[in-house]
Amino acid sequence: MMGMSANLVVRGSVFLPESELMWRFSRSSGPGGQHVNTSDTQVELRFDLAATEALPAVWKDRALERLAGRLIDGAVVVRSSEHRSQWRNREAAAERLVAIIAEATAPPPKPRRPTKIPRGINERRLREKRARSDTKRSRTPKNWD
Repeated sequence: MMGMSANLVVRGSVFLPESELMWRFSRSSGPGGQHVNTSDTQVELRFDLAATEALPAVWKDRALERLAGRLIDGAVVVRSSEHRSQWRNREAAAERLVAIIAEATAPPPKPRRPTKIPRGINERRLREKRARSDTKRSRTPKNWD
């Protein structure tokens, strides 16, 4: 679990400063009985990706491109209401935000180098195919008039 007063570490020495995180709390639906009607346990965490200076420029551009369909006015919004306590929902939202940012800023995978199928494999496949064909052909009666 991560501490809430500290910055959220994305990867290595890159982190999301607490000052750039905007928290909002509201009443949560779901289990909880009478308690749920009186406490603001649902958490909404907003991080303005377009305006941040915390991420390196390359990471920021990559994240903006990959998260384009998810951004609301340039910000990533994460909601959490699965726990009954606000504190646990805050931790869950923070972990989810870090995971989203880390995945969006990850370097692209190396391109696949196409490889040739070895000639021996192809020849063996054709040889087995011919053998199977001969086996099936030998099962049919020759003069079936």
